[in-house]
Amino acid sequence: MIHEKNLIVNKTARYYTLSELTEKTKTVWIVFHGYGQLAKDFLAEFNILENDSNFVIAPEALNKFYLRGFTGKIGAAWMTKDDRENEINDYVQMTNKIFESVKESVQLDKLKTNVLGFSQGSQTAVRWLDKYRHKINKLILWGGSFPRDCDYKNDYWSSIKSQIVIGNSDKFISDEMLEKEKLYLKSQNIQHSIINFDGGHELDNKTLIKISNTFLP
Repeated sequence: MIHEKNLIVNKTARYYTLSELTEKTKTVWIVFHGYGQLAKDFLAEFNILENDSNFVIAPEALNKFYLRGFTGKIGAAWMTKDDRENEINDYVQMTNKIFESVKESVQLDKLKTNVLGFSQGSQTAVRWLDKYRHKINKLILWGGSFPRDCDYKNDYWSSIKSQIVIGNSDKFISDEMLEKEKLYLKSQNIQHSIINFDGGHELDNKTLIKISNTFLP
C-alpha cells in the first residue's frame, strides 16, 4: 500500500524589486506574475511606474519548468491541482516573508500599498491577503478572478477596494465567464469596479498608469 508523506525543507525563493525604498517612496506595489512567466520579465512591464514615488516588489512562483520540451525558455507556476493545499501554503508563506522584510525597513502605515495579480497571480494575491489580512489601499486583479476557496463575507474583505481589469479581446475570458464572475462578486458583497481596455491577456501601459493615479479612499 502506498502512503503519502510530507516534510518541510528549506528552499530558496526569489523575488525582484523596481526602484528604491527611500523617504521619497509613497506607494509600495506587490505584483504577482501569471502562469509560465518569471518575476524579472513580469516586473519589466512596470518600468513605466519607475520613479521615486513607487517601489515595486515581484515575488516569483516556486515551481519552474521549461515552457517547451526539455530546454529553452523557462517559466514558473504558482500551483497545480496536485498537492494543492501544500503549494498554496508554501507560496502565501513565501510572499508574507518578503512583505514582512519590507515592513522591517519602512513604516508601511505611512505609505499606500497596492497589490496586483495578473492571470494566475490574481488568485495567488487574494489567497495571501485572505490568510494574513494586511491593510492595503487597492487590489487589482488583471485578467484573473477571485478564488472560490476563500470566505469574503467578513470585515476584512468588506474594507477592500478591488479593481478588475479585463482586455476586450482576452481569449481566456469569455462574456459568459465574466457574467459568472460578476454574479459571484455580487453574491460575496465584494466591492469592485471593472475596467476594460483594448487588448488581450496582457498588461497595458495606459491602463496601468490610469490605475496608479486613481485614489481609492
